[in-house]
Amino acid sequence: MSGSHNSRDQGQAGARPGPDIAQTDPAALTEDQASAELARLADLLARANAAYHHDDAPEISDADYDALKRRNAAVEARFPALKRPDSPSDQIGAAPAEGFGKVRHAQRMLSLSNAFEDSDIVEFDARIRRYLNLAPLDPLPFTAEPKIDGLSLSLLYEGGELTRAATRGDGETGENVTANARTIADIPPRLEGAPDRLEVRGEVYMSHADFAALNIRQAEAGAKTFANPRNAAAGSLRQLDSAITRSRPLKFFAYAWGVTSAPLAETQIGAIERLAAFGFQVNPLTRLCDGPEEMLDQYRRIEDQRATLGYDIDGVVYKVNRLDLQERLGFRATTPRWAIAHKFAAELAWTRLEAIDIQVGRTGALSPVARLHPVTVGGVVVSNATLHNEDYIAGRDSRGEVIRGGKDIRVGDWAQVYRAGDVIPKIADIDLSRRPEEAVPFSFPTTCPECGSDAVREPGDAIRRCAGGLICPAQAVEKLKHFVSRGAFDIEGLGARQVEQFYRDGWIAEPADIFTLQTRYGSGMQQVKNREGWGEKSADNLFAAIEEKRDIPLRRLIFALGLRHVGEVVSADLARHYRSWAALLEAVDQAAPAALRHRAADAAEEAERATAQSEGRRARIKPVRDAIWAEAPDIPPAARAAWEDLVGIDGIGATVAASLTASFAQSSERASIDALAAQLRIAQEAGPQDSDSPVAGKTVVFTGKLEKMTRDEAKARAESLGAKVSGSVSAKTDILVAGPGAGAKAKKAADLGVTTMDEDSWLALIGAGPAG
Repeated sequence: MSGSHNSRDQGQAGARPGPDIAQTDPAALTEDQASAELARLADLLARANAAYHHDDAPEISDADYDALKRRNAAVEARFPALKRPDSPSDQIGAAPAEGFGKVRHAQRMLSLSNAFEDSDIVEFDARIRRYLNLAPLDPLPFTAEPKIDGLSLSLLYEGGELTRAATRGDGETGENVTANARTIADIPPRLEGAPDRLEVRGEVYMSHADFAALNIRQAEAGAKTFANPRNAAAGSLRQLDSAITRSRPLKFFAYAWGVTSAPLAETQIGAIERLAAFGFQVNPLTRLCDGPEEMLDQYRRIEDQRATLGYDIDGVVYKVNRLDLQERLGFRATTPRWAIAHKFAAELAWTRLEAIDIQVGRTGALSPVARLHPVTVGGVVVSNATLHNEDYIAGRDSRGEVIRGGKDIRVGDWAQVYRAGDVIPKIADIDLSRRPEEAVPFSFPTTCPECGSDAVREPGDAIRRCAGGLICPAQAVEKLKHFVSRGAFDIEGLGARQVEQFYRDGWIAEPADIFTLQTRYGSGMQQVKNREGWGEKSADNLFAAIEEKRDIPLRRLIFALGLRHVGEVVSADLARHYRSWAALLEAVDQAAPAALRHRAADAAEEAERATAQSEGRRARIKPVRDAIWAEAPDIPPAARAAWEDLVGIDGIGATVAASLTASFAQSSERASIDALAAQLRIAQEAGPQDSDSPVAGKTVVFTGKLEKMTRDEAKARAESLGAKVSGSVSAKTDILVAGPGAGAKAKKAADLGVTTMDEDSWLALIGAGPAG
């Protein structure tokens, strides 16, 4: 099975992004602005899809469209709670147009994730190796081929005969264009030696020469001309009259497949060769590459030929070559893990850096933002750029290594701005020859610009954070805004603007205050009713909405607290693991002493690394950490077990666990949390969904070296079957899966009478069978 090349495959129509939107950095948006912006982007992108797929008449460029799509992703990343049900991030293509029969794809036609920098490809390789538990030198070949800018098409062959052709549509349902596909010379009507049932996927496109000739004919006939070859190809394929399609010079490259009654090959490159043997055109620039270096070499070779190919491409697609590894890697929601599209370079522009502002986020992070003289980059007017942190401004990366040749960034500098995978612009370079004489190095503040509290930078952290907490207006208001956001309590009538008003007027200072508003100000709350824009009905509606939210799912409550490192996914993981608020509190409180020891070990480790580097020797990490733990024999075994269970939750880890325990251990923050919980009825997390599974509801621990799958795969599979995966053995453990090298956990399981099995027995139990 193989994924679609078209990582965009969206439309490009609607209004061009206005300067008021383009000049506002997502980091600078308020929650209300972000909500409005996401609504605007969803509307623009929906209209773009309709124009691109239904009318084949885009009105904005690819760069403009990509900018809108990336901006939507950036705003969602900044405000995850505001993500819309119709988010463009979750859409593939567009719904089929009226006039064509509908075809439901047996296997979804997915898009690809994008890469824009060489480092993204190195990370892509590393990410796959981590998932598959492959060492850096283990062979992991990839295919690399041009990313054709055309229209995705699925061709179904049964008994060797072409029986159906369908566009991708929205990925699940496409348009039946069988009659039109039969007119394309590159599409064989019959295959010899193919599997009895085979779905071939590829791209319909039009060459530059054919496109130019078509537009000349169209103009001479007084008919519509096309903006570019992609739209001409799409418009030609999606004709209700196949005779029109037959008159258009369409071509087809095959590069993928869907359902098949028999495997085509064992590798991606082998399958492509098989498709060529059936009579399909496959791209001659497809190459097998041994790792990122060869992949990037092929990328540059293809980029060098881009202008002379005679057809449009907008990047290079890399795929893991071995199909068994593709199967293991599987898919995310809308993209395969085993493939990525490396887009061609972003556009650059030079402009003056007029100021550096410091913004304080809801977690207290001090974020520097460059204010720029407006400049157009990639079709979008840019006036702000992220500066990341104080190290980045000084010319260093997160490891302290030199970037930009060590050039720092100063107000007044002539800066090169770029936009790539992120819609938020960045500074690529500084022109020292144009630096004003009066420009001085930027002095990053050590106090919060909002409240004057110390701005502290913890060891190992690249960010300074305000220590003011709720006394800091930036944090207090932002924490309350987050609390009422869509992914959290989502209280109707109490949005970001109302929170700001109520906080400014002294009506609410912490989340619990929201649920005592009516009690504290009387059933009528005359102050609310008398406020401009409010009346008795709107005030009563607000109280009713607040009352309704006293019943809250556990995962929403955890997310609403706005704890550092605890987003929606982590909140869901914690809720799924502990199931109830009481169990979560008990576990976090119990783990607190061990968390303190963990933080002490982290500090000792960092000190040892620094000392070892200065002395020119190798750091002794394990002995240092072991010594710190040994200094605390008074830590109860239950605390250590609770800590190990917490960090053992898939997707949690020590960083999240340390943040969680630290937040709950602070007296003022805990008092605020307890006051809130006292106002609520917290729903217990639902139990396992896969009730028919033999491991549903059971607590499973994996230990030792797993040989048939990685630990991530094992955990994901167990949880998908309704099991609860823990990192430590306790009396609550039902099954211990022990691979070679199992030590203390296996002994403890035996002492507790926990069922212990090897990996093959586990696979047999869950119905996977022993893996080869």
